[in-house]
Amino acid sequence: MKTEVRIDKWLWAVRLFKTRSLAAEACKKGKVLVKGAPAKPSRDIKVGDVIQIKKAPVTYSFEVLALSENRMNAKLVPEFMKNVTTPDQLELIELGKLAGNTGRAKGTGRPTKKERRDLDNFITPVFVDETFDWDFDDNEDDEYE
Repeated sequence: MKTEVRIDKWLWAVRLFKTRSLAAEACKKGKVLVKGAPAKPSRDIKVGDVIQIKKAPVTYSFEVLALSENRMNAKLVPEFMKNVTTPDQLELIELGKLAGNTGRAKGTGRPTKKERRDLDNFITPVFVDETFDWDFDDNEDDEYE
């Protein structure tokens, strides 16, 4: 049994990346950290190392439980790594899911020009100058009096 494995092979083997070349590319771009330092694709990892993967806006953290160079069945992955992502990072995932839900029905396509303008008008804040009359008692057609 091996005591060290290249990080790009391990990331691919535990199914964090679809291909080994994608894992190597992420390492080259500095999106993979080992013990807080950027890792090159050829860096060897050991059991017990904590690997962080930056996928905007979240930084996922995984602890290495076992080593493998061969791609494995998805059911075996929990034996090789443990997800130790911090709760504040997991909260970012939930916030992203909520923000992504814009209320548009799936399959309706892109908004039309008119719908886009309506959305922009709805979202754009309206600023009021200091001459605005804030007196709400002047409403003559008030039904509650």
